[in-house]
Amino acid sequence: MTASTTPLPVPDGFGAVSRAPGLPPGFTETFTGRYVDTGDVRLHAVVGGEGPPLLLLAGWPQTWYAWRLVMPGLARNFRVIAVDPRGVGLSDKPRDGYDTGTLARDMAALMTALGHDRFAMAGHDVGMWIAYAVAADHPERVARLAVAEAAIPGLSPSPPLFGDRQANDRLWHFGFNRLGELNEQLVRGREHLYFSHQFESKAVQKFPADVVRYYVDHLASDADALRASFAFYRALDLTAAQNEQRRKRRLTLPVLAIAGAANSGGLVAATMRLAADDVDSLIIPDCGHYPAEEAPDAVLTALIRFLAPYRDGADV
Repeated sequence: MTASTTPLPVPDGFGAVSRAPGLPPGFTETFTGRYVDTGDVRLHAVVGGEGPPLLLLAGWPQTWYAWRLVMPGLARNFRVIAVDPRGVGLSDKPRDGYDTGTLARDMAALMTALGHDRFAMAGHDVGMWIAYAVAADHPERVARLAVAEAAIPGLSPSPPLFGDRQANDRLWHFGFNRLGELNEQLVRGREHLYFSHQFESKAVQKFPADVVRYYVDHLASDADALRASFAFYRALDLTAAQNEQRRKRRLTLPVLAIAGAANSGGLVAATMRLAADDVDSLIIPDCGHYPAEEAPDAVLTALIRFLAPYRDGADV
């Protein structure tokens, strides 16, 4: 695919801003959805605010919507771009390209297409995998990096097969999601059972029913979305091999590691210290795997403080 000059359609339908439930007051006055042709894939992004660019990447099995509660506050200081990576939401869902090297190139191309040579990033869960790859593969592009609630394959030590019950309850989906076809066959028609369990079991501050339904209905309504949701995990062998090479080139930019005390705790900062020299840590009490939705005020405060030198032009 080559970048097209043909005007792209306005995002509509399920996954668009206009269909999202429970947005903060005034959200649609600040943010609009748009498609961006990167030259390889067409990506969906929700964009708004004024200031230096800040790219937000959500985790599995979520979309841009995971950042909705902190986006208005961030938009007072930054040009916020909350993107659906390939395979997610309203973005294209090709059969391949779910290793983080390809996903990082997508993000670099997205920001180039939007006119941003240098930017800050925040990534959660799988979005943390991608954000680390962007910072490692394109270090000249990223000023500051905030990450939340993930270990990084090929960087973090692999958990033991016979771990304790708590670790198994938190991590069993990794092996399941990597299966070639059986996982899709087992989950299809039971999407609400499988994906709702992920939110229910990993959040301390429970999600409203309409929020869970919003995430799960998209995966249940589109066979390609279900396939792509597993594709990030099916590409883990390649991603892990890439990360083994990336860790040889340590990150020198400032990093903020965010975690829920009831889920990852110190793991996020410990993971990033394997790859970066300048890591600060925030562990949020009474919070599980979804800090931006369970503790948005704490996340917003931390991000604004961490990104203030970038906002003020001190990061060069």
